Amino acid sequence: MDRILLSLILLLLVQCHVVCVANATISNVTSDQSALLALKAFISDEPHNPLTSNWSTRTSVCNWIGVTCGSKHRRVIGLNISYMSLAGTIPPHVGNLSFLVWLSARNNSFFGFVPNELTHLYRLKSLDFTFNNFNGKIPSSLGLLSRLQFLSLWGNGLTGTIPASLSNISSLQKMYLGHNMLTGFIPSSIFNLSSLQIISLPENKLSGPMPSVFFDMPSLQLLNIYMNNLSGGLLGDMFHHLPNLQFFDVSYNQLYGKVPLSLFKCKQLYYLGLWDNNFEGRLPPEIGNLAMLKYLYLGQNNFEGRLPPAGNRKLDAQIFIPWPEQL
Repeated sequence: MDRILLSLILLLLVQCHVVCVANATISNVTSDQSALLALKAFISDEPHNPLTSNWSTRTSVCNWIGVTCGSKHRRVIGLNISYMSLAGTIPPHVGNLSFLVWLSARNNSFFGFVPNELTHLYRLKSLDFTFNNFNGKIPSSLGLLSRLQFLSLWGNGLTGTIPASLSNISSLQKMYLGHNMLTGFIPSSIFNLSSLQIISLPENKLSGPMPSVFFDMPSLQLLNIYMNNLSGGLLGDMFHHLPNLQFFDVSYNQLYGKVPLSLFKCKQLYYLGLWDNNFEGRLPPEIGNLAMLKYLYLGQNNFEGRLPPAGNRKLDAQIFIPWPEQL
């Protein structure tokens, strides 16, 4: 009798588990659908809006344009609505897409604030809002996205300072914050992130001294702070910690003093932009050791003497060059 009772209890538990899992799955899928429909409702319903007819409850959310679902749980893991000529705001409901790994809305006309609720997306690895009309401050809460590897808010109207909390994202590899209206100092703590490959902050209103680099950053390849309001000099040993730097541009700032010798130990450097500052003195013969150097911009400074021989390399010293995307 006890065995029969035990068997019945186990059977009921199994059935309950199956039903509960099924209900949870339905609930989760419904949650993803609701979040995306809320996003759709915050986008202007223009005739060219591809979401108007495609994002419909008549079909599975996993079949909607721009949506990618995971094969295991059938949850939304990717949302790519880039280049769709969309206009509107990003509602807080997007923070309910709890399985989202990448989010891209580049080259649209989204406006308003970057919602704090994005920090609920703890699985997020890539956030791309390039070339929109977002304004306001960069939420400091983005520093909670511990898995984020790619962050681009390039080409918006963002104001305020760069949150020091971004230095908490230990996995961050590429950071594009250029072409905004950011002000204040560049947080030196960002240069503690050993995973960073790209720091791109051009055409803002950043001020203060060039940040110090006290820790080795062998991963950093590109550092672009072109056209800001930085002042002061370049610290003598900062480039000792950047052995694999390939692109360095601080043109159109207010930097002064001598160029540190440590810069000419960056053997991988192919682009050096110092144009339109107040650098002075003679460039050392060590500049000839930069075997990879192709682009050298020194004009509008107070350098003296002659440029040391460049060996057999051909240096392009023109003002205009073809810029790789998002330098």
